[in-house]
Amino acid sequence: MKNNIFLFTSLTALSLLFVSCGKFLDVEPKKSTSDEVTIVDENSAKTAVRGIYNQLQSDGYYGYSFQILGFFSGDNIRYTGSQTVNNQLTNHNVKSDLAVLATSWTAIYNTINRANNVIAKVPQLATTATFTPAIKNQLIGEAYFIRALAYFDLTRTWGGVQLILTPTTSPNDRPSIQRSSVTETYAQVLKDLIAAEDLLPETTNRIRATKKTVWALKARFYLYQNNWPEAEKYAGKIIDDKTNYTLLNPYKSFFANNASATSESVFELYYNINVTNTQAYNWQPSAKGGVGWIRPTDKIAELLSDPAIGGDRKALVEKQVINGADNWFGNLYYRTNGTDPAFLIRLAELYLIRAEARAQQENPDGARDDLNEIRKRSNVGILTTGTKEQVLLAIENENRLEFALENHRWYDLIRTNRAKDVLGIADANKLRLPIPYSQTLIDPNLAPNPGYSSN
Repeated sequence: MKNNIFLFTSLTALSLLFVSCGKFLDVEPKKSTSDEVTIVDENSAKTAVRGIYNQLQSDGYYGYSFQILGFFSGDNIRYTGSQTVNNQLTNHNVKSDLAVLATSWTAIYNTINRANNVIAKVPQLATTATFTPAIKNQLIGEAYFIRALAYFDLTRTWGGVQLILTPTTSPNDRPSIQRSSVTETYAQVLKDLIAAEDLLPETTNRIRATKKTVWALKARFYLYQNNWPEAEKYAGKIIDDKTNYTLLNPYKSFFANNASATSESVFELYYNINVTNTQAYNWQPSAKGGVGWIRPTDKIAELLSDPAIGGDRKALVEKQVINGADNWFGNLYYRTNGTDPAFLIRLAELYLIRAEARAQQENPDGARDDLNEIRKRSNVGILTTGTKEQVLLAIENENRLEFALENHRWYDLIRTNRAKDVLGIADANKLRLPIPYSQTLIDPNLAPNPGYSSN
């Protein structure tokens, strides 16, 4: 399959066992049909939506490749494997022909195209006794939510991108359009989130999008826009729903002992023995069935292991002596059968979003209250005083620890304009990754990012 966002596999006919409508909102997204499936009725519509989730959780997107773009660009996680070209990300000297760029880009746009098919075709379907307006709206709303997430990820990684909003099946169908600006692309993200919010039910589902999932992503979106009141508002909608969302104690409870879809989780991707997550293989040492190519940096391992700083979060790392030398490994992904969830939004993030939004609005007491919820859960001392700047730095440091092995650190430093100082990046152009070279060859309208050549 070529690295072309508009080139897809040929039509296939899959025979699937469909769940009853009454249980549809609770089912797990399962491996499903391609984005080219003909959507003609209730069953094929459901299949197509499961296909969107399948692409979202693919190896090219949240299953592996997209995540390592942020992993290696920050200072929490390092690459130790044989493909030393990945060190371009750590050194912030990324070439546009780095393979993982094209892999991630293609996977994200394939996700968007699957969502576009649902958004274009499902509204035209007639409702039936079982295919009710509520179920129909749920499917369309999920597609809008995932498309919003995909464009959000593209924008925070590459800047403004081409906005493809209709289904495509071949290069001949590709719209001839230029890249939109960052502002325009983020505007589309918000438009899709609003559409999703209007369509989705206000239920709690940790592996399928609902209105609450939209609120959580809206909180993150508004944080990136420095819209502090809205970030606080939408984070609060999840935090205040204490019946359904709670911080677990101890810290490791949300991932250890094969935990999945806990009350800490707002949105995670479900994997099973048929649709696996390859993260554990890349994180775990050979003694546990992995290759151990992705590892925590010595600095973050040191911070996590300090009881006064990391507290219970020490559970994220483990030291092993190999050939007489100390080696740190991560424990977030550990299931040898590949069923680790991918954690996209956790309640802890909402607390830290609201803390930051409150601090920016000159509410240090409220900010410390939210920050201290995270610190208390992790069994470290609470913050009792501090200026606005000190509280914001404390929130930054807490984000680094709380999501030490999740894909947050690089993007947090970018959005707060701290990457140049913290990571020593002299060239501001390096705060965006280069557009994949293979994509610029395919599409002359896809201009490279400033500071990067087209090859």
